[in-house]
Amino acid sequence: METKEQLSAYLQEIEAWEDDQKGLFFWEKLGRLPFKLLDKVTPKFIQEKIGVLVNELGSYIQTGGKYLISEQAILKRIQKSTSIPIETIEDVGNLPIENMIFLSTSLQSERAKFATVQGASTGFGGLFTLAIDIPVILGTALKTLQEIAMIHGYDPNNKEERVFIVKCLQFASADIVGKEAILKELSSMNETKDKSQDMISQLKGWQEVFFTYRDNFGWKKLFQMIPIAGMIFGAIANKGMIEDVSEAGMMLYRKRRIYDKLNQLDESLSPQEE
Repeated sequence: METKEQLSAYLQEIEAWEDDQKGLFFWEKLGRLPFKLLDKVTPKFIQEKIGVLVNELGSYIQTGGKYLISEQAILKRIQKSTSIPIETIEDVGNLPIENMIFLSTSLQSERAKFATVQGASTGFGGLFTLAIDIPVILGTALKTLQEIAMIHGYDPNNKEERVFIVKCLQFASADIVGKEAILKELSSMNETKDKSQDMISQLKGWQEVFFTYRDNFGWKKLFQMIPIAGMIFGAIANKGMIEDVSEAGMMLYRKRRIYDKLNQLDESLSPQEE
């Protein structure tokens, strides 16, 4: 296991990333467009498709739905990268943070390449192929976050982890105020003994999470409706979305694992001090 100094250094990197999230990027400036105007220019069937995704996110939290992944393939992938025996997701939590960074960064690169190709291919047809793109990119985002969770030793089969994953999804598309609120919510996990109950309590605000995601997701897809030109925008938008979602998952899950490792170190040192 890493030393307390090493874990603290990793933690400082994450805190620097959190501070960097306070900047206002192009996507967020664009997102200031009035949503009433967006509703008028977005075709009804696209709005309906996004509405279906809102319901699917609710189903994902409750049961995992069609987006829940099999853990065996991920465990095999993790085992290939280390000489430490890996049989369960709990075993993954004992890996060094360096291994987790390597695995999650590789995964981010792979998923971003897939999203680029997928966004370009569905953007080529503009309005007519956009309906295909929307559920695929959501599925890619959810599956990527689940894999990142497992890489850090957390089981997405657990309901509280699915809540955390949706929070990561929300964080990636939230504005500055939203990001700060989500970070505050997730940070509270490290200050409570009953983490499971704390995460389940977050379900009370699930509608707000979904509506925020719906609005931000909607305007990003609006520009993909232009035939041919939509191919370029689709590739850029999908690649950027998966990179943002995976980065949020990597940093937020890494932070949790670091705190868990620090707690383990404190517990192991306590008997010796006595």
